Amino acid sequence: MTDAILIAKNDEQELFLLPHMANRHGLITGATGTGKTVTLQTMAESFSRIGVPVFMSDIKGDLSGLSKAGGNNAKVTARVEQLKLEGYENRPYPVTFWDVFGEMGHPLRATISDMGPLMIGRMLNLNEVQQGVLALVFKIADDNGLMLLDLKDLRAMVQSVGDNASDFTTEYGNISTASVGAIQRGLLQIEMQGGEKLFGEPMLNIEDLMQTDSKGLGMVNILAADKLMTSPKVYSTMLLWLLSELFENLPEAGDLVKPKLVFFFDEAHLLFNDAPAALLDKIEQVVRLIRSKGVGVYFITQNPADVPDKVLGQLGNRVQHALRAFSPRDQKAVRAAAETMRDNPKLNEEAIITELGVGEALVSFLDEKGRPSIVERALIVPPQAQIGPINEDERKAVIQGSMIAGHYEKSVDRESAYELLKGRAQEKQAETAAPAATSSAGGGLGGMLGGIFGGSATTPTGRASNRQGVGEAFAKSAMRSIGSAVGREIIRGVLGSIFKK
Repeated sequence: MTDAILIAKNDEQELFLLPHMANRHGLITGATGTGKTVTLQTMAESFSRIGVPVFMSDIKGDLSGLSKAGGNNAKVTARVEQLKLEGYENRPYPVTFWDVFGEMGHPLRATISDMGPLMIGRMLNLNEVQQGVLALVFKIADDNGLMLLDLKDLRAMVQSVGDNASDFTTEYGNISTASVGAIQRGLLQIEMQGGEKLFGEPMLNIEDLMQTDSKGLGMVNILAADKLMTSPKVYSTMLLWLLSELFENLPEAGDLVKPKLVFFFDEAHLLFNDAPAALLDKIEQVVRLIRSKGVGVYFITQNPADVPDKVLGQLGNRVQHALRAFSPRDQKAVRAAAETMRDNPKLNEEAIITELGVGEALVSFLDEKGRPSIVERALIVPPQAQIGPINEDERKAVIQGSMIAGHYEKSVDRESAYELLKGRAQEKQAETAAPAATSSAGGGLGGMLGGIFGGSATTPTGRASNRQGVGEAFAKSAMRSIGSAVGREIIRGVLGSIFKK
């Protein structure tokens, strides 16, 4: 059995997080400036020491200090002496930096197809009708083997479906021109914000998040999120996609002595704000079932009320930092927070929550039988690595020395929906321009789609043409994609699509 992890301590006892209960998930809450980030760093270091890799997002840029040994911090020294911590030492931890934009770490990409319409729709802030149209676009692409890998693939597919909406009415239903326009505007806005770097290949391989170093320390994966946070729904959707990838790709593991990976979801309220009911149901399903895959999920937010009850009930390990109660609404939130943990008859939790100092918290972890322990007031053990960011040169050195350096840096743009649609449109234009090849099928994207979905071409006299039909050409092109990573049949995960094959 792996040794218990010391997280907090008071005058009477030490409070441990049991590794075999760490995949029962957890919650770190508290107002701004009360010590949530330091608690997050302490827990990440503790998991790394027992060989468990972690993933976290760095909202403020402070967590990069995990890659450098601590020291020369008077507050940390005073806390170590106050808690009488034996064996405490300043040390660095193995870190892999990630960045969606490829500036502060290795590029982290998803494909449009893998993310699916449900999460793309949330990213674009679509309403229910627009979401339905986007789902139809994905369905049409899937049914015809058109791979959606990057942003230009999706834009081309939306345009094609919009231009030929009447061709799909019978099989797929009405496609609103207004909804198509809203989707295109949303995609354009994402692109203007640099969103084209979000999507493409090579897509992240989740195995690269689950590494240990030569000393057996778990890798600390840090996603630079300060720039990503300017688009909160993009940020929360990317983290949700990562979580769904873990759920879909990891095998069942049962009860382990320690997790395979611990996933920290910072600013968790962004995930649940304005989320449609269908998405909330899927999130609850993932959180409930991913435990059996050996993954622990820890949400970090200001108040337990930020997390829906169905999800909150799955979070057994709790660290509650101070909350402020300046208004009746705040007081109600404090009261609700106090009620979410197992009561200690010796403590007035509701009053204490407003009195806690920085780095102090109410703590309740699961015991050996999976029961929440009685809540205790305690001080969080300080981190061993540097608190605060490293400089730019130090970050570059860590990135260049990473075991995956150079793997994700060069993007790959292979044949997919954009290239196929563009190629067929150009072919049709050439046929229209040549008198001998003129047909009654019409030109442009409408004629191209008619060729794909409607059969072989004919001459103006009605005789079959000897040339290769558009449908045949498309079929041959699609066959060339069979051996690719995406494959002939596009399959999405539990959060990828409501049209799951």
